[in-house]
Parts: sequence; C-alpha cells; structure tokens
Amino acid sequence: MEDMKDIQWFPGHMAKTRRMITKSLPLVDAVAELLDARLPLSSRNPEFDRLTRRKPRLVILNKADMADPQLTQQWVEYYQKRGAVVITADSKSGKGVKNFAPALRRLLAPQLAQYAAKGMKGRPIRVMILGIPNVGKSSLINRLAGGKRAKAEDRAGVTRTQQWIKIDGGVELLDTPGVLWPKLDDQEVACRLAFTGAVRDEILDLEGLAAKLLAFLHSNYPQMLEARYRIAPDAEGNGFALLEMLAKNRGMLLSGGIPNTERAAIALMDEYRAAKLGRITLEKPSSVPQTGTNDGENSENPNGAH
Repeated sequence: MEDMKDIQWFPGHMAKTRRMITKSLPLVDAVAELLDARLPLSSRNPEFDRLTRRKPRLVILNKADMADPQLTQQWVEYYQKRGAVVITADSKSGKGVKNFAPALRRLLAPQLAQYAAKGMKGRPIRVMILGIPNVGKSSLINRLAGGKRAKAEDRAGVTRTQQWIKIDGGVELLDTPGVLWPKLDDQEVACRLAFTGAVRDEILDLEGLAAKLLAFLHSNYPQMLEARYRIAPDAEGNGFALLEMLAKNRGMLLSGGIPNTERAAIALMDEYRAAKLGRITLEKPSSVPQTGTNDGENSENPNGAH
C-alpha cells in the first residue's frame, strides 16, 4: 500500500487553459490566486509565476473554515513576508469575501493613482481569477457577484471556459478553468492534492490514498481519529492497518468478518473532504524546504515584483 502508482492528471482542457491565460493576461490589471488553506503550498501551481508574467497578485487562502486556524495564520504570515497581499476566505459561507475589493485596491494603489492622474478614475479594475481545480474559484465569484454567475461543483475540472463577471465596486473578474501542472513530480504534493479532491477520484487508488491520509492524521491529529473512528492515539500499525481498524470499528465487513477497506476508504475521503473530522491543515510553513519546493519560480515574492 506504500507503493501507490504515481498520481498524474493533466487533461487536454488544462493545456488549452494555459494558452488562454497567456492570451488574456494583457487584458487584466492583476491576478487573484486562490489557494486551498488546507495546503497553501501544494495548491500553488508553480507555473502561474511564469504564465502571469509578474502581474500584481492577490493571494486568497480559501476554504479557511476547513483548515487549522493556527496554521492558517502562520501561512498568512509566510506569504506576507514574501511581499504578498493576503486574505483568508470561505467562499461557500461568504466569510472574509468582503475583504476582496479592499485588498485589491491596496494591491493596485500605485496603478489606481496613475489612472486618476490621467482622468481615468472610473476605469474598471480587471482581475484574472486563477487556481487549481476544486479550490473554490466559482464559489468565490458567485459570492462576489451576489448570485450564481459561475458554475460551481465540489469536484475537479468543472469550469472549462473563461467568463467575464462584473461585480460591485467597478471590478470585472475573468474566471478561468482550474489548471494543474503537466507533471506532478513530487508525489507527496500529488497526494495532498488528491486528499482534497483536486485530482479526479476515478484515476486514484483510493485505498492507498486513504491509508496515507490515516497515517498523516495519526501522526498530526490523533485526537480527531479517536473522536470520529475510535482509533486510539497509541494505536500501532501503518496506514493500511489503520484503515482496517476504521472498517472494523464502523462495522464495514465482508463475509467472514474481513474488513471492507474499499468502503472504509470511500467513507474516510468523503468525511475528510466534508470537514467532518475537524479543521485540518496538511502542511506547515516550518516544514517548507529552502529549495526545490512547489513555491514557484518567484517564491520570494508571490506578488510578482521585487
């Protein structure tokens, strides 16, 4: 179970999206990049730095209601220290979304002053919304627009075309489909993305994935496993052994009392993604390597400026 097949997923529409981003970039003043607050590094597409050509960037840690609040604050500070303007949000409930426009105006203050000096004070602010699949772009846009303007579903790869959406405050948003990078070289990153639903389940070994998630939770959030699945904090065994315990404790058994690990894996992934275990963050700023990370080409300044 430790030897899972490498996770790779880059459908044809993602290659098309990269071309659309490059073509549309001259039309926008800034980029708003949504990251999943549960994995604020792994959910950064390292290609965006190159594709967006150093456009001013607003970083939005979305799904913050599902993430460990203490670690979310650490990640806010992590990106702020690298020069980013950062907000946290929960696009489904709307919490924090009201901070979008003020943060955007802070980010673009020099450009807006130039526009005003040229008599262009009422010029719309145009922003490209970027992010990997299932990070909540459409839900955020619908909140900002005050209604359902963009298609939103809790599964990867739903938005397939670009859409312009006008919102209050003279802001126009360019929605783009979620896009991963062509090769997921770091399989730890790939697993974290798969945990959160950024990769289609149909291509995954769900039992292997669930075993990896259980091993992580056992090391980092053992109290949640005990509360939800009656797996003791001092339980011994690898991830697959923990998956068998979960199946037994939930009464998920095949004939002969054999643990139904497939059913248990599906239940675990569904309940984790619905935040039924609690608020969990999959990575810490303190564990970010100094080199060779998923932090992008311009890791020292996600804002795209020195």
